[in-house]
Amino acid sequence: MDYERIGAEDARKLEASEMAKRLVTDLDKGLTGQEASDREKFYGKNTIESKSTPAWLEFLSFFWGPIPWTIEAAAILSALVRHWSDLIIISLLLVFNAVIGFLQRSKAEKAVDALREKLALKALALRDGKWQQVRSADLVPGDMVRIQAGNILPADVKLVDGDFLSVDQSSLTGESMLVMKENGDICYSGVVAKKGSMKGLVYATGRDTYFGKTAELVSEASAKSHFNRAILSIGKALIFISVALAVVLVAVMLIKGSSFLTLLQFALILVVASIPAALPAVLTVIMSRGAVTLAKAKAVVTHLESIEEMAGMDVLCSDKTGTLTRNQLSLSDPYLVEAKDEEELMLAAAVASEDATEDPIDKLMVGAVKDKKSLADLRRNTEHFQPFDPVNKRSEALVDTPEGKELFVKGAPQVIADLMEGKDEEVKRVKDEITELASGGLRTLGVARKQEGSWHFLGLVTITDPLRADARKTIESARNMGVGVKMITGDNVAIARKVGKELGLSKEVFAAGDAFKDVKATDSDTVSADLSGKIARADIFAEVFPEHKYTIVKALQAQGHIVGMTGDGVNDAPALKQADTGIAVKGATDAAQAAAGVVLTSEGIGVVIQTIEEARRIFEKMNSYAIYRITESIRIMFFVVFAMVAFGFYPITAVMIILLALLNDVPIMTLASDNVRVSASPVRWNTKKIIRMAWFIGIFGVFETSGLLLLGRNQFHLDQASLQTLIFLKLAVAGHMTLFVTRTKGRFWKRPYPSAPLLWSAIGTKLVVTLIAGFGFGLVKPLDWWYVGATWAYCFFWMFPLDGIKCWLYRRFEREANPKS
Repeated sequence: MDYERIGAEDARKLEASEMAKRLVTDLDKGLTGQEASDREKFYGKNTIESKSTPAWLEFLSFFWGPIPWTIEAAAILSALVRHWSDLIIISLLLVFNAVIGFLQRSKAEKAVDALREKLALKALALRDGKWQQVRSADLVPGDMVRIQAGNILPADVKLVDGDFLSVDQSSLTGESMLVMKENGDICYSGVVAKKGSMKGLVYATGRDTYFGKTAELVSEASAKSHFNRAILSIGKALIFISVALAVVLVAVMLIKGSSFLTLLQFALILVVASIPAALPAVLTVIMSRGAVTLAKAKAVVTHLESIEEMAGMDVLCSDKTGTLTRNQLSLSDPYLVEAKDEEELMLAAAVASEDATEDPIDKLMVGAVKDKKSLADLRRNTEHFQPFDPVNKRSEALVDTPEGKELFVKGAPQVIADLMEGKDEEVKRVKDEITELASGGLRTLGVARKQEGSWHFLGLVTITDPLRADARKTIESARNMGVGVKMITGDNVAIARKVGKELGLSKEVFAAGDAFKDVKATDSDTVSADLSGKIARADIFAEVFPEHKYTIVKALQAQGHIVGMTGDGVNDAPALKQADTGIAVKGATDAAQAAAGVVLTSEGIGVVIQTIEEARRIFEKMNSYAIYRITESIRIMFFVVFAMVAFGFYPITAVMIILLALLNDVPIMTLASDNVRVSASPVRWNTKKIIRMAWFIGIFGVFETSGLLLLGRNQFHLDQASLQTLIFLKLAVAGHMTLFVTRTKGRFWKRPYPSAPLLWSAIGTKLVVTLIAGFGFGLVKPLDWWYVGATWAYCFFWMFPLDGIKCWLYRRFEREANPKS
């Protein structure tokens, strides 16, 4: 069958029935699974494929950039001075870094693709005669879809049924105001539904959509985190220092009569060894591996910088339902007012609920009705349905009944009670009952009916949602990790206080409804110092509207806290975006997931605690790498320059420098799998502390290596070539011993022990270095095995005072941070 492609102009002009005819579909039944599959072969997937770079071009890109240019310049100079062995080794280093970078980027891209697959957007489509969840990528023209508040429209659609839809299409048109859509209007893929609920007929997907025709899909590149920016700035600083020392070296040695080309080649190679050539690959491996680990723990990281923020988070604002409670709602005895019995109350509540929804409350209301036929009749005669609106906190249905038009509403009990004009005594009695039920931990919904202009309060539906078994323990675990948990709920103060008490939270309850009366929803500047202090002290926030969450986050951040915020609705998106770590809970809307940095795929905050632990592990690994890398640059660069200026000869050759850089990169790649101790408190990037630590250890290494140089020169009376091999072996062996020292804040021989990949890669590369030093293999002059053993012993001996200096520095840093302790 030949299918037709319909453009936006035709879609705007055509009646729904005519469009359905041209798309060969049924507005009431939708498509069958087989029809959708057949159409996909014609229209393609509902995705916009990015332009992929050929693998060979991707590989060549690793030979372009400041670091490759430096290595390539060294290779050219080696060829000019005919140092062929140097040329071969330098070329191997260049290719090795390119291969490692290419493989790690490919691995990271596969990991990110796997994570995105977990978050594939879903759509509610009419397939095989029933509404069901399907992947947005599987939609085809002719599909009927239901669009609800919080959805990101999955395709271009023509709205065919429903009252209205309020959408945010600023991402496509730049309009800042919400746009109202009605039957017959068209909506484009990518816009966000803010209010309302309508059905739409899909007329364009993938590249045929308005979005697909007007915008090229680009890979999302999150801004670098504070940690990455700090590491990269350190890298630039190391390059500057290395180049400055190289200039000094060249100037002094030229005065002493050295060959300019040979000296320039050596200086370039020395700079190559000092700059963090493996930095991008190491960070990629650590972060991508951490993201995959978090995904296995049911937390999908959508913005990698969120890992760092998670590690430093000290306040977690958690919603109650489904996170601290089971979200397994059950009904208790209702409180009847004007309803003649429980069935009448539940029937009215079900009519004011959606029939096709994942909302647990609506599902509970519909499931509680015994007379399904009466419910079906009322639904069939429903002229207008307004889904639950978080702003006015109610849903409603206008039904044409034999008695006339009746309006059924359900929602927040106080809101429904306030509709009862002229029934002050009844309203007071209902509100007293609401307070009484809330004090017992029961949540209530008000149900009312309007007939002939007169409101009738039918009664209160009472709902229980027990705490998750691990909720209290999880909050205690968070506190032990230095993270304060604040519960945020829309429930009234009485329920919030009762639940908070069961969770072990403080008794002080912050009533957001009253406190934020004079505060603009998105303007934290209107929060007074007194109010800001109350926000910081409170553990429980009650009567919270979604827009209040943004203000709470801003107020906490203004006091220096790193804030995590959980949410699930479209109105939670501003707070999730504003929070240092926005966490979309299981079942969150598309808009909430898009705004969040972490998306949970299981219920409860237990997974958040796991995520914090893993984030801190990742942070410690990156912290260890930073200290080690700066230390090595200081140790090698300062020692070589000192030795050449002081003694007038090359302490190591250019080939040795390249071999050091080549062999050191291998174990560093395994740092992502290392075992680290999880910090008991939030961790934040401290550039000053890391540089001080690296400087002390690095300068210690300069004195240590200089001591061996003097021993070899004055005591062992080695010739220059043998002395160079001795220093080469020492720098290689001591390098990874330094890594084992810096990888932990405690004694290096205590737990946590190095991971097997890190340990064996270090042993393997040191074995290669030892064999090169002992046999030469044409790369270096062979060294007597006695000197090889002595060098190993010398390096091992100095590990202990080096470790002592490290521990002393950490104790000093601790005293500086906590002078009164």
